[in-house]
This record gives sequence, structure tokens and C-alpha cells, in this order.
Amino acid sequence: MLQYSETIFRSMHMQNTTLSPAPVLILGFGEMTDVNYLYGVITLVGFLMIFLSNCTVITTILCTKTLQEPMYMFISTLCANGLYGSSAFLPSLFIDLISKSQNISYSACIIQVFCLYTYAVCEITMLAVMAYDRYVCICNPLRYVRIMTLAAAYKLVFAAWVYSITLITAHVVLTARLPLCDNVILKIYCDNWTIVRLSCIDTTVNNIFGVFVTVASIGVMSLLIALSYIEILKVCSKSKDVRDKAMQTCAPQLTSIVVFVTGCFFEILLYRFDPTRVPYGLRVFMSVEVIVVPPLVNPLLYGFKMKAIKGRIGHLFYLYKHKLPAINE
Repeated sequence: MLQYSETIFRSMHMQNTTLSPAPVLILGFGEMTDVNYLYGVITLVGFLMIFLSNCTVITTILCTKTLQEPMYMFISTLCANGLYGSSAFLPSLFIDLISKSQNISYSACIIQVFCLYTYAVCEITMLAVMAYDRYVCICNPLRYVRIMTLAAAYKLVFAAWVYSITLITAHVVLTARLPLCDNVILKIYCDNWTIVRLSCIDTTVNNIFGVFVTVASIGVMSLLIALSYIEILKVCSKSKDVRDKAMQTCAPQLTSIVVFVTGCFFEILLYRFDPTRVPYGLRVFMSVEVIVVPPLVNPLLYGFKMKAIKGRIGHLFYLYKHKLPAINE
């Protein structure tokens, strides 16, 4: 079946008739269909882990008065975004695997593209915001309280979401207008570039805007992150105390950045070329890494590595275990 789907993928641009954009048949499951129940269980367990861990961190931060600070609000937003992105993919993947269904309506496919892309843009934007927050805290500690207030933090979070939604809405609208010459995509979920490749008409505008979206999100935000950490490194090189403090708060964030940007890089690289040249297992892993790994890793990095959050989570579990009333400290 995998060989058959790859043959379709290579020949789809040779189609001369325009099909109705009603169903989109996803044939990217390949060998996964042979052990679909095993992968279904793994998907369900993974989603439950993501859901429980992210909800634990979010609830702990929101219910603890001492954690009502910009840095922790950014962390809770990052976890909420991880829930949003994984919810747009993992439940539908679980249903497809269990039911052995590879059909998805065109409208549902477009909605999934919108959700996954807004998740990705918001993720990298929030990582840039968090890098700026650490820059202000470490490089301008005396001004931090005045610059990074809770009101300012809320405005930055709001701006991150507005920026993501605005950018991706235009991107998806350009894609949704395209007539399709085929209804087969070689992937286990819908993504914008795969749908564009199915079009019967010239897609130059989509290609140019796709490059613009990539530069405006991954490119610009990665540059802002790099500039923030260059300034942080300059300050850290002058003081051991500052360096130790920076490592405690910046190490989890740097790990998040590396995990997410690496996944984005391979995803962009893979689907700007012929994906059928890549081994199937590696192709699937590369395509889902950016959606699954960050939401799974972020709660572990922030919730169980940062002392303030880790201590509060342990305290709340202790109160729950002994049936004691919680105090919003």
C-alpha cells in the first residue's frame, strides 16, 4: 500500500481533471495499518500524558498566588498552546488508527491545517517572548519589575495569538481557494504544503506566501531569540552568580527552543523536496515530532525542573492525598 500511495504521489500533478474538494484521502499510514491497534494505544497514552502533564502545570500556576508572575504565565501559555496543538492531531489520529479509516473531509482538513499552523507559529512566538523576558530579567534586573508587569505579560500573550491567527488565516485562505486535481495526500495528517501540491492551477502565489510565512514566523522569531541570548551570554560571561542564576531559568527554555526549531527545520526541509525519497519510519517521525514532542517535553522541563513549580505541584498533591484544604499562597 505504501508503494501504491507513493506512485500516486509522484503522478498526481499529471492529472487533468479537477475533482470536487469534498473528500481528502490520507494514505500516509503505510506500515502503521499492519499494527494499527498498537499505534492506537501508543497515541492514546501519549495524548493522555500530554493532557495530564500540561493541565497539572497550568492548574498549579493559575491556582498559586506566588506564581502569578510573567515568567510563569508565559509557561502556562506555552503548555496551553501545546494542548491546543496536540488536540488538533492526536485524537483524530487515534480514531483513524482504530477505525482503519483514512478519509477526512476537505473542510476538516483545512481546519486541521489552521489549528496545527497557528499552534506552530504561536509556539515559536511564545518562545521568543520568553527569551525577551529572560533578557530583561538578566540584563536589566533593576528595571525588570517595571518593564515586565503582569499587564505587559498579558499583552504579549495576546499579541502572540493575534499574530499567529492573522498570519495563518491569510495562509489558509489562499490554500482553500485552490481547485484540486487529486484527493490523495502522502501524510498522516493535513498540512498546507501537501494540499497545495494537489492543485490543478499555478501555485506561485501560495509558494511565495508560504516562504513569507516561514520567514515571518520561524525566521524572525529565531532571530529575536538568538539576539536575546547573545545579550544574556554577554552578561553571564562577566559574573558567575549571574551565570548560575541564568542557567536555572534559561536551560529549560533553551531545550524547548532546540526541540521545536529542530522539528520545524526538518519538516520544512522534508516537504520542500520529494518526501518519498525518505524512509517511511523517518518520514513519519519527522512529520509528527514538532507536534507531539514539545507538548510532551515542556511540562517536564518547566513543571518538574523549576523548583517553584515543582515544589508547588508536590504540595498540591500532598494536600489532595491527605484531603486537606488548599491555600492559595
